[in-house]
Amino acid sequence: MSMTQSRERSLHAPDGTQLFVADWLIDAPAATGEGIVLMHGLGEHCGRYAHVAQFFNDCGYSVRAYDHRGHGRSGGARGDVPDAETLIQDAKRVIDDFARNLAAPPLLLGHSMGGTFAAYYATRALSPLGGLILSSPALRIKLSGAQKLLLQVLGVIAPGFGIPNGLESRYLSHRQEVVDAYDNDPLVHPKISARLLRAMLKAIEFAQAHASALNIQTLLVVAGDDHLVDAGGSEAFFRQLAPGVGAIHTYPGYYHEVFNEVEAGRVFDDIRAWLGELRASGRGGIQP
Repeated sequence: MSMTQSRERSLHAPDGTQLFVADWLIDAPAATGEGIVLMHGLGEHCGRYAHVAQFFNDCGYSVRAYDHRGHGRSGGARGDVPDAETLIQDAKRVIDDFARNLAAPPLLLGHSMGGTFAAYYATRALSPLGGLILSSPALRIKLSGAQKLLLQVLGVIAPGFGIPNGLESRYLSHRQEVVDAYDNDPLVHPKISARLLRAMLKAIEFAQAHASALNIQTLLVVAGDDHLVDAGGSEAFFRQLAPGVGAIHTYPGYYHEVFNEVEAGRVFDDIRAWLGELRASGRGGIQP
């Protein structure tokens, strides 16, 4: 199977907000087509995942990625979202549109904040999914007393106002070229609003409370030296999954972006093996 250049387009969310979408489609008959949707992290955009799309193309999956509202080339104030429901309905619009041209329900992959909302989407069972992959998901957020006070105050007087998100880019990857590219990327922004933070907290609470009911195969790939999210949230989520549903790989010494680390090949190898098991079992929608 060969990879094409990404096909860029726009979809409109239910409230009319423009959502930027990029598809990397493989040369395969629609009747046998498998796919995966990628959800990026806070402050970044889907263009940073071209190499991840290439990997999944090589594994036989067409790929769709999109920019969350308030991010990248999508509409909306930077780092803001009206509420968790709005963001999740954006995801449903993107996923359901993609699924119409596939032979089986797509897989869903979320990184960091994208992992938060991917887990929320899956545990709410808003669309049929062939599997779930969570990459260093933000499934636990520890707020200091000062941060809680700031959230409370801004939530009242300026809920959509973007403040610095506090992410330190040096902890994204041990590869300096990755950090430099992130720091110089004009589509990356450092903002988060009280509304977006509240949306994340709501999504985390729901996903953790309903993880035991998740009935699709789920893989977590977790950075072992993550300074940007609390990896304990991933472990707590995994422990609540029903027997036989989940698998978790933790990579000692890896920083947050496991797909961009020095030894990212280990992560891709583990995902490739998991995809093979998913296909062999027939639980991913299409059997070999």
